[in-house]
Amino acid sequence: MGSSSSSTLKLFLFLSLLFSLVINSSSFHLHFDHYRHTCPNVESLVRDAVTKKFQTTFVTAPATLRLFFHDCFVRGCDASVLLSSPNNHAEKDHPDDISLAGDGFDTVIKAKAAVDSDPRCKNKVSCADILALATREVIALTGGPSYPVELGRLDGKISTKRSVQHRLPEPFHDLNRLNALFASNGLTEIDMVALSGAHTIGFSHCGKFAKRIHYYSTNQRVDPTLNPSYAKQLQEDCPPNVDPRIAVNMDPTTPFTFDNVYYKNLQRGLGLFTSDQVLFSDFRTRNLVNVFAENNTVFELAFITAMTKLGRVGVITSGHRGEIRRDCSFVN
Repeated sequence: MGSSSSSTLKLFLFLSLLFSLVINSSSFHLHFDHYRHTCPNVESLVRDAVTKKFQTTFVTAPATLRLFFHDCFVRGCDASVLLSSPNNHAEKDHPDDISLAGDGFDTVIKAKAAVDSDPRCKNKVSCADILALATREVIALTGGPSYPVELGRLDGKISTKRSVQHRLPEPFHDLNRLNALFASNGLTEIDMVALSGAHTIGFSHCGKFAKRIHYYSTNQRVDPTLNPSYAKQLQEDCPPNVDPRIAVNMDPTTPFTFDNVYYKNLQRGLGLFTSDQVLFSDFRTRNLVNVFAENNTVFELAFITAMTKLGRVGVITSGHRGEIRRDCSFVN
C-alpha cells in the first residue's frame, strides 16, 4: 500500500470514529425522532415535496443548500434567513443574501405546505427543521449522501440585515479568514474543507470573481493560481463589461452531480473563487484536498459530519426566543 493510500485509510478511520461520535450523540436537545409522536411522517412529507420541486428545476438543489448554510452562519439554524421585513431590513435583504436564489425559499414554502397538509402535523414542525430536512434531500437528489438529520429546532423571531455583516465567507477570503469564520461556529478546518465541497453543484455570478480574471494586480491581470485555459474560458463567459449577474457553474466538470470532483478541480487550478483555490494552494489544507479528491467515500463521511455539526449551530430548542412559525416568512 502506497503512502497516499495509507494516509487516506488512516484519515478514513479517524473520520469514521469522529462521525460515529457526532452522529450518535444528541446535542442541544436535538433528536433524530423528535416528531415521532406529533408528526411521524414528516421526513416523507418533506422528501416528496422537495423531489417534486427538484423535478421542475435543478436550481432547487444548490439554492436550498446555500440557504441552509447562510441561515446557520448568521444567527444559528433558526430559519431567520426566511423572515421578511416590510422595510427591507431583514437578513435576506443584506447584499450577501440578495443573491440567494428564490428557488431555495420556494422549496421551504412548498415543503412547509406539504407538512401542514397533514392534520397531525399542522403548525407542529418548525421552518428551521424543514429547511434542514430539505437540504438533506437536495444533496441526495443530486447524487450525494443521505444522512440522518437531528430535529427539534425552534424558529427565531429576529432577523436583521446588520447581523449578516462579516458572518459569511466571501469569494476573496484566504485560509486564515475562512478558518476563523468556521471556528467561530465551532467548526474545524476539516469541516471547512468538507463543507466547501458543496460548491460541487450550483453557480456564481460573474461579479463575484471578476477580479481574478480581469483585475488581479497591476502586474498580472489573471490570478496565477487559475488554470490558464479555465481563466480564458471564464474571460469569454464573463467579459469586463458584462452584466455581473450572469452566472457560470461552480464546478466546470460535473456541475449537476454532488461528488468529489470539486477537489479534483482544485488540483488542476479549476477553483472558481479564491476561497476555493486557496484550499489547494495553501499547504495547510492541500493534503486534505488530495485525500477528498482520491476517495469520494472519505469526502462524504467528512461532509456528513460537518453538516451535522453545522445543523447544531446556535439552535433554539426552548424558551421565549423561539417558536414554530405558522408562516415561515413572518413571526407568529
